[in-house]
This record gives sequence, structure tokens and C-alpha cells, in this order.
Amino acid sequence: MNNCLMNGVSTLPMLTDEQSRTINAENPRGERGAGGRAASVLGPGRKGAPCITLPAGETVTLAEIDGTGVINHIWITVTDRTSDANRFVLRDLVLRMYWNGEETPSVESPLGDFFCLGFGESYTVNSALINVNPLRGMNCYIPMPFAGHAKITIENQHPAEIGGFFYQIDYCLRDSLPENTGFLHAKWNRQACTELGRDYVILDGVKGHGQYIGTFYALSTLSRYWWGEGEIKAYLDGDTDYPTICGTGTEDYFGGAWSFATHINGECVETTFNSLYLGYPFYSDKDRAITNPFHNRDCPPMRAFYRWHVMDPIRFRSDFRLTIQQIGIGHGGLFERQDDVSTVAYWYQNEPHTAFAPLLSAKARHPR
Repeated sequence: MNNCLMNGVSTLPMLTDEQSRTINAENPRGERGAGGRAASVLGPGRKGAPCITLPAGETVTLAEIDGTGVINHIWITVTDRTSDANRFVLRDLVLRMYWNGEETPSVESPLGDFFCLGFGESYTVNSALINVNPLRGMNCYIPMPFAGHAKITIENQHPAEIGGFFYQIDYCLRDSLPENTGFLHAKWNRQACTELGRDYVILDGVKGHGQYIGTFYALSTLSRYWWGEGEIKAYLDGDTDYPTICGTGTEDYFGGAWSFATHINGECVETTFNSLYLGYPFYSDKDRAITNPFHNRDCPPMRAFYRWHVMDPIRFRSDFRLTIQQIGIGHGGLFERQDDVSTVAYWYQNEPHTAFAPLLSAKARHPR
């Protein structure tokens, strides 16, 4: 990305002609001098419209921007359940983004997964590009350029209306973008049970010039023993049987080593962590959807990871495919596994892009 598109410490002293704007429920069009007009019991302009309601089964447009610019920050918060029986709000809300007047989305993902929250769960994520702070303060700092038009929507596929949806979209308008600007794409995928001996596909079908910038990986282990021997593989620009880039193991790709193990009081304990570009922010062997304490541990262990290719983007010229193996190791050595895997792939590319396969239904997105 051109340096002028990146808001970092080195650019803070640089004065530009960009125009800062914000879209939220208090200023839904991001208009100059139009924020906070709604009245409350305290009077005009006194917190009259802090949030919106999402009717069940409907799609709401959060932002529609005419012009050219860059979205620099998105903040969202919402409940993660409407009842004990309906607690997968973060998987039931679908976030979509459209750039430059296209009819098919460049970003399509369950809301929680886009912000590195897997399984419909709430937890803290502390990274360079995504931050989730207590309680579900979801922040995205991935730069999102647009040329001529930008549209962001949220679809409520939850069985109930959702009130108290808070959001803010911060962006700058500018006269033009550099010719080599790529546009953000993100795609969610899931296999509730991977195929034995076949690599899980994180991303496929990408055509164009771009660079891959990140992976969110949510794993429910369905097989016994250590799960993390699978290698990541990046197929670039015509690669067929074998990739140009191949990793050495799952925990290696996410920046850990030796099974994420820490020795505490003579016992080996798996350790979660957050860092700028890679992390393991969530582990649980409890099903929080089950209130009966005798059964809430009847659950495959759940793990969530992120890896941002900020310092090491994977660049491609014509096509791109990314996979990860499901390989474990046990008493008999290496073996092929079957697990429940869901992912979000993040990348930049030129437009137009190849249309995504249809998103799984809300029920099919829920943890098994």
C-alpha cells in the first residue's frame, strides 16, 4: 500500500488535504456538521441516537459513501445472545463490504469471525490490525481504500430482533488513490468435518494481482492427540501440484513452538497469547451454550488463532490459493486427522474479483 494510505506514527506530522468523516447512528451519512442532531430526554444533540436495531431477517446498510478515500477504523459492539437458547449472534450477523460500485461483496463473513472471534464466543484480541476489548468492543484497523463508492451492510440471520447495535466507521475522503492500490477482500469458510487426507482450503479461486495479508483460524479438534503438524501451503501464479510457499506446522505458522506448551508445577500447560502480528487468543473445552454443569464439558476443545502478514505479505501476480493440512501426531507417529475448521482469509487485490461461493446458512455456521 502507498504510505499515504497508512495511518501510522511516521505519518502523524504529515499535513494533507484529506477530509475526515465518521458514520454512526448519530450521523448515518457522515455529513459535515450533521453529527449528533437527534434529541434525547436531555434535549437536542444529547445522545439521541447512539445505536440502531437490527430486525430479524433483514439487511441494514451501515455506510454508503460516494467519493474516493480510505476507511481507517471500524468499531462495533453488540450482544452475543438474545437468550440462553439463542447465543450465536456473532455467527448469525453477516458483515459485507462492497467497493467501487460492485454488486458482489469483496468482504463477506460472520461478524464475530471477521474480528477474530470464533465459535460465537467473546474474548480479548490484542493485535496490530484487530482489537477486541472488554466487552466485545470490536475494532478493525485494516486500511480499506475505495474509489468512487463504498457500501457496508449487516444482515441479521438470527431468529430474533437485535437491539443495541453500536458502530462507528472512521474514514478520510481524498481526490484520488495511487494506481497500484489494492482493495480489501475477506472471505469466511468452514468444514464441520474435514476430509481425511485432503488439505483444508482457506482460500481458492482468487484471480488478479494482489497480496495476502492475514488468516483467522478457528479449530475444534475432533480427533485425539496433538493436532498441529499440518503445514500451510501458498500456491502462487500457476502453481499446481506443489506450492511455492510451504510452512513447517500449524503452531509454527501462528508463531508458536513446541505445542504452545509451558511447564507449570511439573505439568505441561497449553498457553494462549496475543501479540502484534500473530496470536492464540482463545482456548476452551466448555460449551457455554449448555448451562448444565455436568454436560458443558461434553465439547471438543476449541482454539482460535490469527496471523497478520503485515511485515511479510504474500504477493501474487495472477492467482492465489492457500491451504492447511490436518495432520496430527500420536503414539504411532504422524496420522491424517479430521477436525472442525473455520477460517477468514484477508487479502488485497485489484478489482473486479471472482464472486464468492454462497455463504453457509446460519444453522450450518453454528458450532456442532
